[in-house]
Amino acid sequence: MEFGPILRALLRNKLGVILIAVQIAFTMTVIVNAVYIINQRGELMSRPSGTDEDNLFYIRSIGFGQNFNEEVTAADDLARLRQTPGIVDATVINTVPVSNSGSSSAFLLEPGELASSVPSAIYYADHGSLNTMGLELVAGVDFTEADVLIRESSSNANADTVIITQALAEQLFPEGAQAAIGQVVYTPSDQAVRIIGVVRQLQAPWPLWEDIENAAIFPEIVIDGASLYLIRTEPGEQDRLMPMVEEMLGASNEQRILRQLRTMADTREESYRIDSVMTRILSIVIATLVFITAMGIVGLAVFSINRRRRQIGTRRALGATQGSILRHFLVENAIISGMGVIVGAVLTVAFNMFLVQTFNMPRIGWYYIPTGMLALLLVGQLAVIGPSRAASRITPALATRSV
Repeated sequence: MEFGPILRALLRNKLGVILIAVQIAFTMTVIVNAVYIINQRGELMSRPSGTDEDNLFYIRSIGFGQNFNEEVTAADDLARLRQTPGIVDATVINTVPVSNSGSSSAFLLEPGELASSVPSAIYYADHGSLNTMGLELVAGVDFTEADVLIRESSSNANADTVIITQALAEQLFPEGAQAAIGQVVYTPSDQAVRIIGVVRQLQAPWPLWEDIENAAIFPEIVIDGASLYLIRTEPGEQDRLMPMVEEMLGASNEQRILRQLRTMADTREESYRIDSVMTRILSIVIATLVFITAMGIVGLAVFSINRRRRQIGTRRALGATQGSILRHFLVENAIISGMGVIVGAVLTVAFNMFLVQTFNMPRIGWYYIPTGMLALLLVGQLAVIGPSRAASRITPALATRSV
């Protein structure tokens, strides 16, 4: 293959070559970073919360009657729920994972040492919380009914025992989960609490929080006028039980209203809705840019072939084979695409650095860039195959007729 004729042919159409190369560079910059963002968001949305999400739903009970007693009502509701066939367990809880609403605090190894505190989401629930959420206890013991503290929301008192996640335990005690059992830690108000258990995973309510795996459960029922019941069902029973539970609770006490009957799956979908929409939009952008770039390459190839039909026919008359004509245009396109992806690689890194500095995103993996380069080179070759094959079928007779 002689590169001289190919380079001379490219130089005769410098503007078209430059435009396609710039288009390829721009496409690569956008596509590689978009794919990276899609993968990042996909990993974010697919993270498990640590709970049995497929079989969990919740409902909020809000009292309004003058004689409404939240503590008595909650005890009665939990008894009814736990006795209902198809329900594994139920608990009163202040919030649920990935709901974007909840409480947070921190734990200290020594009172007053705020500089070395470890942040954590805080869940308040009764002794049925672990079984209700389907959490896996990796060390220590579960709460008992005697551990549960019932308090007003205005009270600053906390239960003196706590169950924490493995991630939080390892931050507090690098030796591991087992080393955390029995240890006393402190809240920012210097209240001492003893760690009695460690669960493998329980995510915080905020999906974008950097310490999302840090969570703690206090055995408390907080009286604040509204009770949030988290209910776990047997597999396949959720759809049947949700309206039944709402009807049962509504009939048992008319001095309240019931709201927020929702599944954990719905909660996850809503919390990650923006991320889901973003991935769809970026996917459309990627497909559109690839299509436009491919059409640009096809257009340039067709234009170039139409300008050189007489030259191609002459080459065929002088003995050039269909294969050599096909290779000529494939190599020509590879040179243009190669220039584009080289510039695109530089722009991709520069744009990613901008994203890192502006939006605090992680740096792009090195393998994205060569993968993007190869993908666009392949797109270029596939786009030019059709016009190249058409050029290779130009017969020597065309040159004779054109003379």
